Amino acid sequence: MTTTPKLSVLDLIPVRDGQTSTEAVRASIALARLADRAGYERYWFAEHHNMPSVASTTPPVLIAAAAASTERIRVGSGGVMLPNHAPLVVAEQFAALEALAPGRIDLGIGRAPGSDPVITQLLRISGPTADVDRFPDHIADILALLSPDGATLRLTSGREYAIQATPAATEVPTLWLLGSSDYSAKLAAELGLPYVFANHFSGEGLERALELYRSGYRPSEAHPEPVTFLTANVVVAPTAEEAAERALPQLRAMARLRLNRPMRPLETVDQALAAPRDSDAEQLIDAMRHRWIIGDADAAAAELRTLATRHGVEEIMVSPVAGARADEPRDAAPGREQSLTLLAEALAA
Repeated sequence: MTTTPKLSVLDLIPVRDGQTSTEAVRASIALARLADRAGYERYWFAEHHNMPSVASTTPPVLIAAAAASTERIRVGSGGVMLPNHAPLVVAEQFAALEALAPGRIDLGIGRAPGSDPVITQLLRISGPTADVDRFPDHIADILALLSPDGATLRLTSGREYAIQATPAATEVPTLWLLGSSDYSAKLAAELGLPYVFANHFSGEGLERALELYRSGYRPSEAHPEPVTFLTANVVVAPTAEEAAERALPQLRAMARLRLNRPMRPLETVDQALAAPRDSDAEQLIDAMRHRWIIGDADAAAAELRTLATRHGVEEIMVSPVAGARADEPRDAAPGREQSLTLLAEALAA
């Protein structure tokens, strides 16, 4: 039986040539409002640093803005990169978000730094934040700090010291572990937590990660059964030709990243189409294109249904990576809006 999945959104807040951060963020908040109206399940912001084409550096700030601009959709992080932050700070930020939008906050946590080694050192210049080798302990700390009962710290004097992320919590964010390797799948299973594999980023190892998570899952009070969904890069347009053109700027940007070339703001569709041929980049683009969902609404919906059925999931989080044309407004994202609208309509039909 074919599954029609629920839809969610992952947003990196792309910044294109000639666009300011203000315009890029404004376009993404408008996209969150559209997703809310269109019935999407959740809207997550990623954490990346020092990338000219990505403005999603601070998920808690963006989540607060999106929560204030929407009504029913869940909003969250996809994810907070825990090695860059103290666990107490993360717990306090998301406890505050839960107070702002009760029952609508997701805390997705990853183990990678989300940037290059230089930026990683800058993020930790004031001293240790979260030791990556103690990642499981820090996850347990955040869970305890977010709970209404809080956590207890035993001081060297032997005295116990009570700590709470917020003084009077009634609800807590849903904590998800994110990853692109076996590590987080195994840890999420051990802790009885929801888990998401970063399929949009890599695609390699998806089947193994899901099998490890499901087969090793230990039921928890909050999650008696394993909870997971898939992520996918998606470009949807009225025609397959337009979808292919709108996918090109992001495909070329990913090729530059993997070839270790200098990063820059995303090209417009016009710039990408006019760019000289590059055989090294084109080989990578061809390989990536087959893993992305690029096409008209009916074809994209069929691919998503197949993907959900094949991997036994009831939800797919799409990263709408459609590029913009040079004559389109800089404070909006018509191509990404088109992708979300057409996809929701096709799956609902």
